[in-house]
Amino acid sequence: MAKKAENTNMVERFDEFKEYKHIDKATMISVLEESFRNVLAKMFGTDENLDVIMNPDKGDVQIFQNLEVVPDGEVENPNLQIALSDARADNDPDAEIGEEHTKEIIFADFGRRAILNLRQTLQSKILDLQKEAIYTKFKDMEGELISAEVYQTWSRETLLMDEDNNELLLPKSESIPGDYFRKGETVRAVIVNVDNKNNNPKITVSRTSEKFLRALFELEVPEIHDGLINIRAVARIPGERAKIAVESYDDRIDPVGACVGVKGSRIHGIVRELRNENIDVINWTANPSLLIQRALSPAKISSIRLDEDEKKAEVFLRPEEVSLAIGKGGLNIKLASMLTGYEIDVYRETGNEDNDDIYLDEFKDEIDEWVIEALKNMGLVTAKAVLETDRDILIEKADLEAETVDYVLSVLRSEFEEDSAEYEDDNENPEELEEPEK
Repeated sequence: MAKKAENTNMVERFDEFKEYKHIDKATMISVLEESFRNVLAKMFGTDENLDVIMNPDKGDVQIFQNLEVVPDGEVENPNLQIALSDARADNDPDAEIGEEHTKEIIFADFGRRAILNLRQTLQSKILDLQKEAIYTKFKDMEGELISAEVYQTWSRETLLMDEDNNELLLPKSESIPGDYFRKGETVRAVIVNVDNKNNNPKITVSRTSEKFLRALFELEVPEIHDGLINIRAVARIPGERAKIAVESYDDRIDPVGACVGVKGSRIHGIVRELRNENIDVINWTANPSLLIQRALSPAKISSIRLDEDEKKAEVFLRPEEVSLAIGKGGLNIKLASMLTGYEIDVYRETGNEDNDDIYLDEFKDEIDEWVIEALKNMGLVTAKAVLETDRDILIEKADLEAETVDYVLSVLRSEFEEDSAEYEDDNENPEELEEPEK
């Protein structure tokens, strides 16, 4: 009874593991059988002639060894052969030479060391199985939101524990500037990476990923969770500002209004979670020009010129709108570029643009491209904008030689014959420029 109790205890222990670690019954039986076979293979040199039969309903295991019957005195390997007289004495009186004799093995007869080896092997395989289950579980959860408790904080990362005591790592680089966690505090993050190097699962979570922002909106906005509103693009500078473009599949639903909520009720919770990170929600459109205009909000764009092949956009605004488009520290234009996928350049309007004006790029056959770029960097993108700028300012701000500026002015003026008289005096004495009337 004691021998069978050893086997029963082992099976019961595995049942307990299965209950808490969510291991299915078939896997439980397979692992226990494999553990027995590994230990038996070390004891007998092979397990090929062994049958291991698991009886989970009874809570025990049966082991049978299949041996070749050989004449007495000719047994060369007792792990593979049995003498005829021994086979007949072992409940097989009809045994004959050359036949197979099946002998039951009582594992407990091998002593405590064998049982200890079995338990150690079983524990090792259970640990491997547990790690594999953890990896599979969290690999399927990549991109999902998770809540976990702060267990320990170091200078470079924070260790979190979920409700099943699985370890999650939140690196400093994946924390929002201003994040400060106390032990026992509940933290929300998104699972961004799960690897299993050397069968050692490592689960990395993030609060700076754009996936975190997406997951928070899905949690707070039922229409997103239900698929009525789709998040088409997200751009984010963690802890500072974010832009999100949304569209509705139902014409009756205002996607921006739904995301913001009544008096900002929905978005306020997200902003607090992100350490007061400002969030701009805009309507998505497949029209890149319109999308760029919306992305640069609150600035109002006067006109825009796109190069869809190069993914570049030149945006023209009134002088008072330029600072709004760029934003504090350049955040607004940077996020707009990230959201739309376009490299955006902002230019000031000269205030006198008309249909007769000509973009500087049209003079590339006569003016070196680097000179044109120098002028455009000043915000001067048209011929009249350059002509209306003081010559000395052109020399200083564009960092051009006086001769180069005079040549450029000459080329541009030649395109406006109706204005040639206005600039005659300047051509004769370019060093003396008349002050504009006040």
